[in-house]
Amino acid sequence: MPKHVARGPGSPRKSIKLLSALGVSAVLALALIGCSGSSTAAKSDAPGGGGKGGGRRGGGDVPVTVAMTKERDVPVEIQVIGNVEAYSTITVKAQVGGLLTDVFFHEGDFVKTGEKLFAIDRRPLEAAYNQALANIARDQASLGQARANLARDEAQAKYQDTQAKRYAALNESGVISKDQAEQLRASADAMEQAVNADKAAIQSAQAAIGASQATAENAKVQMGFTDIFSPINGRTGNLTVKTGNVVTANNMDMMTINQVEPIYVTFSVPEAQLPAIKKYKEMGVLSVRARPQDAETAVNDETGNLTFIDNTVDMTTGTIKLKGTFPNTNHQLWPGQFVRVTLRLTTQRNAVVVPNEAVQTGQTGSFVYVVKPDKTVESRTVTPGARVDQDMVVDGLELGETVVTEGQLRLAPGSKVSIKDGSGGGRGGGGRGRSRG
Repeated sequence: MPKHVARGPGSPRKSIKLLSALGVSAVLALALIGCSGSSTAAKSDAPGGGGKGGGRRGGGDVPVTVAMTKERDVPVEIQVIGNVEAYSTITVKAQVGGLLTDVFFHEGDFVKTGEKLFAIDRRPLEAAYNQALANIARDQASLGQARANLARDEAQAKYQDTQAKRYAALNESGVISKDQAEQLRASADAMEQAVNADKAAIQSAQAAIGASQATAENAKVQMGFTDIFSPINGRTGNLTVKTGNVVTANNMDMMTINQVEPIYVTFSVPEAQLPAIKKYKEMGVLSVRARPQDAETAVNDETGNLTFIDNTVDMTTGTIKLKGTFPNTNHQLWPGQFVRVTLRLTTQRNAVVVPNEAVQTGQTGSFVYVVKPDKTVESRTVTPGARVDQDMVVDGLELGETVVTEGQLRLAPGSKVSIKDGSGGGRGGGGRGRSRG
């Protein structure tokens, strides 16, 4: 008969039962954790839950800002950088040498035509002029003496000729000898030559008078050059000589005058713009505006007209030079200054415009999001045109359509939108409000 062995609390059979109970508990715990994780993952994938874009996947409205297309007259313009150029520039030089005695202006002054600028010591030239006048008087005296000699010698010649003829007749009659008759003829011929000499002396004296008069006139002209006057209206530049300096004739730049009323603005445009410029210039005068680089508003713009188109395109840059002429009565434009130039060709009437920020660029070109009556959007391809202020001309939209100006990054064709508060107060007019549907 088998014997039964008593087993205590630490027996193997009891330990096995305890381990089995613990294993079942662990399996249940893992199952519960797995169910909880599945439930959380499912919750994060559900519409409106968890990560970014949940509202979009769930069909929520995308908040956007919109504007309405409108019509306006848009100027067709070319905008470039130009350079201010003096209307004329005069370099003042002395035409006579001498001591500079006076300067009648300050550097940087505006001077007018005929205004006296410099004075050079004229005393040496006055002495030369007086000497020329004295020479004229001397030569006139010589002329008078030559004329008196001519009158005397003509009388003597006439008398000698009469005597010679009389003695020639007496010689033929045999009253006097032939030798006496020939002596009288020789004397008459000599007097005739003396008359010719007197006539030559008169001509010489007259020529001397003419030379002296020319010398005097030249000295007078040279004296006139001792006072230097402004040939134009303009602004004086740096003065290179001071009172007391000795200046040299035609060899020293004393000062430069720039005419700034009117004034030129020179600029270059691409040669592709030349046909349009020529076309619109034939229709009338083209307006040019110039704005200094430091000016922020159009209040500071100077307005002029296009007055020059160069006859050659620069082959190195592919541009052509143009010039605009500006009155510049307030002296806002300064020679050498860089300015922003706007050349207006024409005005495009009743063009459809949208805010600049409404136009987006995609792989196929420019487009805008148009809001349809059901508050969904469609992508519309457009052709952008000229910019004016904060608007852009577009081709491909109709007047009165609503376009998205902010929030495009969250949109796709067919997305439903809600219009933010304040959209109706932006550019483009009314008819816009907040969607509550």
